[in-house]
Amino acid sequence: MIIVNLKGSDHMTLAKGSLAYIEAHKGVQYYEQTPEEARAERAAAPIHQVSVEGIASIEDRLITVSDSAQILVRIYTPVGTGPFPIIIYYHGGGWVFGNPDYADGGCRYLTVSSKSVVVSVDYRLAPEYPFPTPIQDSYDALLWVAENAKSLHVDLSKLYVAGDSAGGNIAAVVSQWAADKNGPEIAGQALIYPVTNINFHTSSYEKFGLGYGLDQKGMVWFINQYIKDSKLKYNPSVSPLIAKDLSKIPRTILIAAEFDVLLDEGIAYVTRLREAGIEAKHVVMPGLIHSYFSKMEFFEEDTKKTTELIAEFFQQH
Repeated sequence: MIIVNLKGSDHMTLAKGSLAYIEAHKGVQYYEQTPEEARAERAAAPIHQVSVEGIASIEDRLITVSDSAQILVRIYTPVGTGPFPIIIYYHGGGWVFGNPDYADGGCRYLTVSSKSVVVSVDYRLAPEYPFPTPIQDSYDALLWVAENAKSLHVDLSKLYVAGDSAGGNIAAVVSQWAADKNGPEIAGQALIYPVTNINFHTSSYEKFGLGYGLDQKGMVWFINQYIKDSKLKYNPSVSPLIAKDLSKIPRTILIAAEFDVLLDEGIAYVTRLREAGIEAKHVVMPGLIHSYFSKMEFFEEDTKKTTELIAEFFQQH
């Protein structure tokens, strides 16, 4: 760990990977570009591949969702004899960026750490497909997994959802939908620095809103792509923190980054779950910033540790 003074704040302790990531991402920011420009820039950057022992197969498959469109899911199957637990994973990227490649390293480690089949969902993205399409695609993927449990060789009594950032938001909303719609029973959810409420004025936004990997202006930009009516930020399917009833949400582990604008809303979500009688574990990863889970070139060991925490929590079920 290194002591630094960043953006005029008090001396704070950031991990080496966090410092390297911040340095590497100086310059024109995505929120100063159009989605097309920002996507093109990201597509040009190489993806840092990881090699993880213990995976028997990785398969891409197209599935049909409720509006008759097709989306891709990537299925990771561990070595061993099933039926396996099943984790449906939703990648981050502010509902605007990302795909299964973006989440590949984390999903590989999660497959091996948890000895589970992991299904990574390539839900459609805003602004072309704003809310509620990403949520509907993600819920449809949950239904598809439940309908195809036998061929996937999974145990539906050990069905979990997980995601990072916007994907953590999606996982929380999918859990909410499953409870409200009498959908498949979800045994647990793992939320990695999730968006739980559209409020850009918390203490953590004030502390970390500039220069820590996810700027306040960046979150505003993402939300403007994702929802086309500002009133939607008060919809619990956008802001799961404000749902009236959280008593049917599954047991939860929420893993936060210490230097993240979303830190406070994660704490608030865990607090509300506990008030509703839900088992909720909160872990803060020291020295880390938003997006660490999908940035293997800077945070591979931290990502691996995160998957181990998730696996341990799920296996306690």
